[in-house]
Amino acid sequence: MSFSRRNFIQSLGFTAAGLSVSGCAVAAKNEETDHGEQLLHVGDEIAVATTQYGKVRGFEMQGIKTFLGIPYGADTSGKNRFMPPQKPASWTDVRPALWWGNTAPQIMDNRYANVYASFIDHWNYDDLSEDCLRINVWTPATDSKKRPVLVWLHGGGYTNGNAIEQDGYHGENIARLGDLVFCSINHRLGPIGYSDLKAAGGSAASGNVGNLDMVAALEWVRDNIVNFGGDASNVTIMGQSGGGSKVTTLMNMPAAKGLFHKAVVLSGGSLESQNKEYAEKLGLQIMKEAGLKVGEIDKLQSLSWREYIDIANKAVEAMKTEEEKYAISRGGFAPVGDGEFLKDGSFFQESDHFSAYIPLMICSTFNEFSPSRSDSSLEKVSLEEVKEKIEPRFGEKSGAIVDAYAKNFPEAKPVELWSMILSNRQRVVSIADAKSSQSSTPVYMAWYGWQPPLFDNRMRAFHCDDICFWFYNTDRMLTHTGGGKRPKALSEKMAKSLISFMQKGDPNGGGLPTWTPYSKENGETMILDDEPELLNDPDREARKSLV
Repeated sequence: MSFSRRNFIQSLGFTAAGLSVSGCAVAAKNEETDHGEQLLHVGDEIAVATTQYGKVRGFEMQGIKTFLGIPYGADTSGKNRFMPPQKPASWTDVRPALWWGNTAPQIMDNRYANVYASFIDHWNYDDLSEDCLRINVWTPATDSKKRPVLVWLHGGGYTNGNAIEQDGYHGENIARLGDLVFCSINHRLGPIGYSDLKAAGGSAASGNVGNLDMVAALEWVRDNIVNFGGDASNVTIMGQSGGGSKVTTLMNMPAAKGLFHKAVVLSGGSLESQNKEYAEKLGLQIMKEAGLKVGEIDKLQSLSWREYIDIANKAVEAMKTEEEKYAISRGGFAPVGDGEFLKDGSFFQESDHFSAYIPLMICSTFNEFSPSRSDSSLEKVSLEEVKEKIEPRFGEKSGAIVDAYAKNFPEAKPVELWSMILSNRQRVVSIADAKSSQSSTPVYMAWYGWQPPLFDNRMRAFHCDDICFWFYNTDRMLTHTGGGKRPKALSEKMAKSLISFMQKGDPNGGGLPTWTPYSKENGETMILDDEPELLNDPDREARKSLV
């Protein structure tokens, strides 16, 4: 489909009923910096702040004070492996906070093997180490003004990623735009963060220490953010993909109660935790693969992190036959519903649970997966070929699914239908349904459809593309947007709506059309495109075919 500035969803000929909405005019503010003046300032007295463990010195970039790699927890290696996070040691000198903290241990082999993915996302990774409990802070000033605080939880499932994986994660621009404090964190991942070794003689917390790291980071924010000009009583947590699931699991962790007050989920989220019985059995399988007896946890702690991850991953492979037994779609390492550190069973069920009182904003993208992004030949795929291609996933329903999507979106090319089917909104709608039914606290639903004019327009509204829009970073993430006025215009509306949500739990007033809270009956959904609009559940009829 040739590039068009009209909404992508309009070009598809949607069939769901739209809501009558009026736009909110917002004057575009010139945010350009006078590059005739010095942009970076760094020195002994430039950006100094106090934490409960000692002073830190950062730098100032275009008026935003930036502090990178501040410890919020101790080294998690050795005897601290598989254990809840410990407090960091205090320091007496002013600690430099000029560089990112270590990335949590993860397998980096062939991480950059896909040339297209490496170009598009140009990932940033620092040294890998179990001494990885670090927080980054961007703030307009280290004064006594209490600004809203956003804590960013990176994607990558529970296995990969870090707080600065993409340039679009930077907090400088939105901190300036919204006069807010932006934080991002690293925490334990994969087998290091989520091996449930309780049945093997280990800590009862071992299956959830990665999430307990996040709780520790939020406790650091509670205790220290006032010294960075932030308000600990107004904290929003936000994550994308796996980070979205981190948000929904934190909303169901007793230890996280009171540490945040609003939540945003992008292209992810979960409605339940990892099965406890499966996780404990996986822990026992790890001991078997390591040649150890129950109780010999200290010997696991003495291994290098790479040796341990390799052993743990072999255990996952050995447990593949068990996944169907426990009715889990994907095995491996994720927060465990042990009923103590994390709720067991379905999330967002009890009306008196603390999560019931947290406003939620949730968004997914039209094309989380775009099959033709790096293969232009797939642009010519036929409807019948699409039915064949999705059959391994959807089986005998494949034909009916494609027909339903074609009816719902009559002007869409077959490759676009293929992408939308693979990227369907079932999970995010299920989360919105559950959360909106839990209490009267509002849920706001969005569907991002902006199409970047890159790779001959084949990228479409892909997984991760909306992040830089929310954070006002479209000119930082050129390989996601192309840069310039067009993406920045939408980004300003999205970022200001996020800022409004952080301030008052309501995204209205940021420049998007009037945004009505989501209801299960109407499925109110904000379409994020060059011309945003609020619609009633625009893909409802298509989604019915997936059930």
